[in-house]
Amino acid sequence: MADIETSLERVMSVDGAIAAALVDSGSGYVLGKLGDGLDMHAASAGSTDLVRAKLKTVKALNLDDMIEDILITMGEYYHIIRPVTREPGLFLYLVLDKSRSNLAIARLCAASVEGDMFA
Repeated sequence: MADIETSLERVMSVDGAIAAALVDSGSGYVLGKLGDGLDMHAASAGSTDLVRAKLKTVKALNLDDMIEDILITMGEYYHIIRPVTREPGLFLYLVLDKSRSNLAIARLCAASVEGDMFA
């Protein structure tokens, strides 16, 4: 099992990574974070509402599926929100500089890190 700091260091190694956090989606509490230039506590709290709403929608639609990740594309940034499969109620949150990152590689890295968490 990779610890939180090691997991966040791995995901922050992606080109263009600005900040990363592991967040409790029930409370919005940040369990760990790395990076500068962004208030991850505020960003995580807002993303918690988004994750809860999307999970509620999946349930309401009776979808027999799970959320792999949620992507928010902004003018200058990508925000990747990846629920932790082995620990429902937690999600990995990664913010990338859009001009310096490769979205496909970032998503693969987030998936790999998430898969190693709590294994």
